[in-house]
Amino acid sequence: MVETMDPILAGRPQMAAARLEQAFSDLAACEICQHRCAVNRMDGPAGRCGAGAEPHVFSAQVEVGDELEVIPAYAVALAGCNMRCAFCITGDESWHPQRGRWYHATAIAGRASAAIESRRAESLLVLGGEPTIHLPWLLELVAAMPENARLVLKTNGLSTAPARAILAGLFDVWIVDFKFGNDACAQTLSRTPGYTSAVCETLQWAARDTDLIIRHLLMPGHVDCCWKPVAEWISSHLPTAKVSLRSGYWPSWRASDHVPLNRPLASAELSAAMETARFFNLRLVP
Repeated sequence: MVETMDPILAGRPQMAAARLEQAFSDLAACEICQHRCAVNRMDGPAGRCGAGAEPHVFSAQVEVGDELEVIPAYAVALAGCNMRCAFCITGDESWHPQRGRWYHATAIAGRASAAIESRRAESLLVLGGEPTIHLPWLLELVAAMPENARLVLKTNGLSTAPARAILAGLFDVWIVDFKFGNDACAQTLSRTPGYTSAVCETLQWAARDTDLIIRHLLMPGHVDCCWKPVAEWISSHLPTAKVSLRSGYWPSWRASDHVPLNRPLASAELSAAMETARFFNLRLVP
């Protein structure tokens, strides 16, 4: 499958509905993320993410902790993830796809629409865990949202071309986490092989298809090995991209198993990271 799908119907809700059959078909031999497990998730939980065909929601509420241009957002967090980041702030829910409870996508769309209509929220933000592993539910959600609603997808960037083709044109903004600057750190801290090539491929696609924000969480001890390569790659490949440099790291989940992730970010590390951003002339956004 190519990375774009012809919108047979003009409206975004109609586009999403028209792609549902393909999304369910893709779950039957799932290769919608970098791990390409080829398992049948229609039969139940399977594969690296351990998710079945229907996701659980572990949080759905108005939030203001994300990038300034997307908040306040009605944020919907889906359980289950295809990465195993030791420092994950929502580790239990992100690692275990059965946390939270199941909601029909139309019910969540109703809540989000009401929040946007009442001006309590400016956008709908879908995150995880990892939302792109739940393609059919995402399509049902988009299909049930007003066409003019601002839709934001926050992802770890491990989606493959088939998944991106299904999602093309459906979200106004993609926030893509560029967590690691090399495959060694990605493997050690998140058990994710082939990380950098997969994320860079997603970033280059997203820059063409949507309003892209590249997010990087500064981690203690990983400014030189992770942030600097990330900053250099952005400068070389997507120099005008919006970059959200996050400094609020807090040791959580299983971070204590990976020194120096067992401590907060030092002020000297933050200063060095900001100097790197200035050196590469990155377009930082709040």
